[in-house]
Amino acid sequence: MTGDRMRLERILEQDKEEMSEPSRKAALRDFKRVAEEYFETDGGFSLTLRRDAKGKEVLFSFRMVRAKNFTVIP
Repeated sequence: MTGDRMRLERILEQDKEEMSEPSRKAALRDFKRVAEEYFETDGGFSLTLRRDAKGKEVLFSFRMVRAKNFTVIP
């Protein structure tokens, strides 16, 4: 891949992204904290912002070992 093409792809990708890197890291940290309250995780956390014909989408994903079940005591 040529340097110009790589630079153009990087510019186009940044144009699509509306979230700064510090904001993205903070959001990922917060989503991770909540996910770990409900699931035993195996890492691999990721946060992706995506646009399509219908609008914008936020994808948060991670690997889970098991769901944590809560017992309600009356």
